[in-house]
Amino acid sequence: MNTSNAPQRLRQASIAAAAALACLSAAQAAEVAGLELYGYTRGGFYSSSGDAPRGGYTLGGDAQKFRLGNEGDHGLEFGIGKTFEAGNGLKFGAYYMPTVWNGDHGTDEAYGTLSGLPFAPEAEFWAGQRRLRLQDVHIVDKFFADYGDNLGAGMRGMQLGPVKLGVGLFTSDSINNHVSRPNQASRLNVDLSDYALNPGGKLRVTFTKVFGGFQYGHDGVGVSLVHNQADFIVPNLKNALFVQAANGHAALSGQFFGLDNPATTSLVVGAGGVVNTVTNPPTPNAGQKSWRVIDSLSWQQGRFGGQTIAAYQHAKADGGPNDGVVTKDISLGGRVSYAVTDHFKLLAEAGTTSRAVDGQPTQRLHKLTIAPALALGPEFFSRPELRLYATRVKWNDAAAAANAGGFAAGGRTSATLFGVQIEAWW
Repeated sequence: MNTSNAPQRLRQASIAAAAALACLSAAQAAEVAGLELYGYTRGGFYSSSGDAPRGGYTLGGDAQKFRLGNEGDHGLEFGIGKTFEAGNGLKFGAYYMPTVWNGDHGTDEAYGTLSGLPFAPEAEFWAGQRRLRLQDVHIVDKFFADYGDNLGAGMRGMQLGPVKLGVGLFTSDSINNHVSRPNQASRLNVDLSDYALNPGGKLRVTFTKVFGGFQYGHDGVGVSLVHNQADFIVPNLKNALFVQAANGHAALSGQFFGLDNPATTSLVVGAGGVVNTVTNPPTPNAGQKSWRVIDSLSWQQGRFGGQTIAAYQHAKADGGPNDGVVTKDISLGGRVSYAVTDHFKLLAEAGTTSRAVDGQPTQRLHKLTIAPALALGPEFFSRPELRLYATRVKWNDAAAAANAGGFAAGGRTSATLFGVQIEAWW
């Protein structure tokens, strides 16, 4: 077991726990002052067998990182905002979210809003950088419908007959990264939500169009259908079904896909020890033709709660040196929670994943985590949650070869992880 940095990791765990509790206390107090506080944090003490990484075991597919006891990182996202009343039902707001993850600081949100306009009183107009995360599957830490956090402007929540309409126009820039050519891409997103398709079921349809100049592939379009069903088969069982397709440089989620890497510079020592600055050319990335189907169940039956996922994703490279190569990703697993008392839960998560790339042997990875936890409530999604976990990960030789520069370094085909982690959102 790697314990050489145990004192430092213990200090990190204490800091993360204190930050989470402080954020929760601040949120309760700030509500009285009219501020909107929102955010997320996780962190703790992480350890692993030998010199194995303390988290991040995944074959790389969008639905393949079963996250319980497999994160190994520390971070805080703290959003603050306020809505101001301007009279006659008019409102405007300002929002800001700084972040820190593993020591790297950034800004995820900085935007303003207008609402209550007479011609669309229910709609909200916005501009700036805003995270528009539409729907996720929590246990794999992935928003499968997500407009990302690029700079842009748009509108949300306009009632249009039986649906609500949202529209967004984005550049490929962000506050943290002003991309340069050839990444001058733009994206249009259209969101039609809350359509009552059947009793207890609602349908969301989103469209994506990407414009830009790309050396490989082409611009790109995407469409996503998400159906959410309450009381699926039995009471208190929810089902979420995602059916999504995209091509070119449009991602399945609604974001950009495969933007070209801009030019970089390097310092090279030449004759006589003279240091020269050399400009490296931009690196073009391929687009892809892709589709996927994901089904997720979530429930809370008394003290027993949980979430599952079954996912298949098919992607074909569009342009570039791997043009036409197909990658197939499969994920199957879930997490269950049983509340022994109102504040003590037992958690278990198991997942199996595979990745098949044309011309290569199929990669497989299996992961199991057991974690007793303390929480403020007995429900599956009650947070903050403080966990003591043990994780076992195993993978086959094909996965070891494909990840020899990462978690499978040295021919490793398994790892055991232990840790204490707190997770909170507000």
